Amino acid sequence: MTYVIIHALAPIFVIMLLGFFAGKAKMVDNQNVSLLNIFVMDFALPAALFGATVQTPWAGIVEQSPLIVVLVLAMWITYAAIYFTCTGIFHKSPQDAAVLTLTVALPNYAALGLPILGSVLGETPGTSLSVAVAIACGSVLMTPFCLLILEREKARTAGGVQGSSLGMLPVLMWRSVKKPIVWGPLLGVVLSAIGVHMPEMVLAAIKPLGLSATATALFLTGVILSARKLQINGPVLLSSVTKLLIQPFIAWGLVLALGLHGSVAITAILMIALSAGFFGIVFGNRFGVQSPDAEATLLISSVLCIITLPLFITLTSGM
Repeated sequence: MTYVIIHALAPIFVIMLLGFFAGKAKMVDNQNVSLLNIFVMDFALPAALFGATVQTPWAGIVEQSPLIVVLVLAMWITYAAIYFTCTGIFHKSPQDAAVLTLTVALPNYAALGLPILGSVLGETPGTSLSVAVAIACGSVLMTPFCLLILEREKARTAGGVQGSSLGMLPVLMWRSVKKPIVWGPLLGVVLSAIGVHMPEMVLAAIKPLGLSATATALFLTGVILSARKLQINGPVLLSSVTKLLIQPFIAWGLVLALGLHGSVAITAILMIALSAGFFGIVFGNRFGVQSPDAEATLLISSVLCIITLPLFITLTSGM
């Protein structure tokens, strides 16, 4: 099982290392990655998420509702806890806290979901559907929180929007929804819900973009990391422990509270037990927000999940 996990993690580290090397060698300007970020955030990732959600049958999504409840609650609880701890105790700025909390709360479903789940439950249509549902939950129900905070702080800095957060909400919601990274997967969910089947030609046309999304995002993350120094501090330690241990046990508690068992319970816990995702770092960079703590958490969780994932695989084997 450790081999399977290392095999799944290998592409992540290789591509990030390539980006890191490219940045250090000045093959890519690691201080100005706006063009690469635009490609990832406005084209590649929206195409990948749209393709994943529009091809997910609505009936299958409804059947996966217990899994959705566990995933969403585990992500929301983690997001709220880390965000208010970072802003209230560690006195981080809202932007920095938003980027860090999205990195912690949203697991790396896209890169690790299918390899890990497939090795435990088998690569079946049901497994693929569960991973697609997890990606949809993260993109539609998690990323807007981070975008709203980043948009709010950007508006306040520019002086374009004044007043309370509640009063700013309609404007911020509209700014977030206009972004391809939000409306792409949301459009896919809506089309799936009303039973619209996308023509094969359309799906084939955007498939290359979707296939490039994860690799480009990881390469971009490596480039960004090449301009930083890894720092270990209180927020990084808390975030890493939360991602690797506390959040999976939150999911476990939700599974027990809902009386779930079998493959649904195993899927819910293992999906949450995956390492931190790269969305937060890429989102932050799009808004000019750099979070060394988020970058450190991504690296630490990606390495240490080699230890924690087998633990949760073993613990859930009897469910």
